[in-house]
Amino acid sequence: MSNPTAAMLVIGDEILSGRTRDANMYHLAGELTNNGIALSEVRVVSDDRSAIISATRTLSETYTYVFTSGGIGPTHDDITADCIAAAFGIPIDIRDDARAILTKHYADTGLELNAARLRMARIPEGAELIENPVSAAPGFILGNVFVMAGVPSVFQAMVAGVIHQLSGGRPLLSQTMRFMVGEGTIAEPLGALAADFPDLSIGSYPFQKDGVYGTNIVVRGSDGGLIDAAMIRLSNLLPEVTDDPE
Repeated sequence: MSNPTAAMLVIGDEILSGRTRDANMYHLAGELTNNGIALSEVRVVSDDRSAIISATRTLSETYTYVFTSGGIGPTHDDITADCIAAAFGIPIDIRDDARAILTKHYADTGLELNAARLRMARIPEGAELIENPVSAAPGFILGNVFVMAGVPSVFQAMVAGVIHQLSGGRPLLSQTMRFMVGEGTIAEPLGALAADFPDLSIGSYPFQKDGVYGTNIVVRGSDGGLIDAAMIRLSNLLPEVTDDPE
């Protein structure tokens, strides 16, 4: 039985414009890998209603889980919650449970729960709240879509809160071997190795160090014994190649 799959939908003009560097994909990928869930696709879309709705529907239909980041704050361009609701055809409004969380938070901090902040209590009907221990405003789960904040500290806290709910597979393992030759030199025997181990993912990642070409080969899978066998075969490739750059 294959492991569950996941996709990530990163939402925000600030990501696409280069004003903000996304830090959440790296964190999510690591957490999912540790729980036997393969992050298979990442999309980045602007703060555009039709783009968010379309991507949500496509990813939700394709993968076991979908994780979004960004667009659930208090400003006018934070439209993710409304778009997720629209993607599922679900009504959305200020929810009493979310309002109660924000009311307590802003009372404790001495700030006003104004109309803008109250927008963060807009939750689709029937969605399950995701706790936000950092800044209170909750995320939510609707169907197989986990809607979370874009701020890295909040995103990471939300991931920690939901990761135990996911049905994962066997943890994904990996081993790496470095060859000080170019990809062109090792490509043919590497292709043969991949054909002999179809249940493993074998990736080739070239680099250059001090003017010398090199290639890192990463073998991934959920069967440690199979990975070990592939690595033994891989180590035997080294005497067969030369040190000539590609």
